[in-house]
Amino acid sequence: MKAVVCKTWGTPDTLEIIELPDLIPGAGEVAIAVKATGVNFPDFLIIQNKYQFKPELPFTPGSELSGIVYAVGEGVKHIKTGDKVIAFIGQGAFAQQVLAPANAVIPMPEGMDFDTAAAITLTYGTSHHAVVDRAQLKAGETMLVLGAAGGVGLAAIEIGKAIGAKVIAAASTDEKLDICRQHGADMTINYSNTDLREAIKSATDGKGPDVIYDPVGGIYAEPAFRSIAWRGRYLVVGFANGEIPKLPLNLALLKGASLVGVFWGEFAKREPKANMAAMSEMIGWLREGKIKPHISARYALNETASALNDIAARKVTGKVVIQPER
Repeated sequence: MKAVVCKTWGTPDTLEIIELPDLIPGAGEVAIAVKATGVNFPDFLIIQNKYQFKPELPFTPGSELSGIVYAVGEGVKHIKTGDKVIAFIGQGAFAQQVLAPANAVIPMPEGMDFDTAAAITLTYGTSHHAVVDRAQLKAGETMLVLGAAGGVGLAAIEIGKAIGAKVIAAASTDEKLDICRQHGADMTINYSNTDLREAIKSATDGKGPDVIYDPVGGIYAEPAFRSIAWRGRYLVVGFANGEIPKLPLNLALLKGASLVGVFWGEFAKREPKANMAAMSEMIGWLREGKIKPHISARYALNETASALNDIAARKVTGKVVIQPER
């Protein structure tokens, strides 16, 4: 089987595709023939040794996938050979085959396609944990989503609307904002040609958003936080801008506001039952049509570097997937 391998820390162009022996599951493991793998911004950071999770070299990046089980190890009861499944693993998904712990594998819902299944775990898991669990967003409240056309941003829009909130989407181009509206955004802000604070004030009648979802960081964080409503919750999701912002903490005092950290991977590890309950709720929303992953591009395994570079350059909207058998 073929796999993408990171042998040294560096840019996507340093990754190699090599032939490896077929994988055989051990006790408690599931062997999966990968049909689709979700690509995420943390994958770009991990191969440069710039992420919280730091694997030992060499390793195969990629954490979320869908596929068909071709073998199960001793003790595995809820999954059998031939099952279509979704898995979230620490590493190894940019490959034609993976081994996954049985407790990290769930059956694909009937009628779901492989690309959608590979695109729902990390982005929707992150956004559900952020919006529902950490922010406790309620129906009738207002949420501002920065970087709204990205994978987690579109997921946050859809989850906010599923809850019954008003959602304001902010992104860098009108084309990206068109996609945000297609996924339910009530109002939009182009922060590349608009004063962000004034636009937020106008969109919220001067009250500010109850929740701000920020996967971008950088120059947008402070003007957004200065605009937050009384008792607002500012979700620190990531730093796609590349810059970790420094916020004056007196702003939290003046607004009675909260800075709330969001680290879904750690949540999923520490609170697996809560994570599975969230996933069940989202699968229900998917069946009802309340959420639908937007997949803007598909790549072959030998195009992995291009997929990662496109994400890093913010050239994509929603999710992109790798199809290892293309």
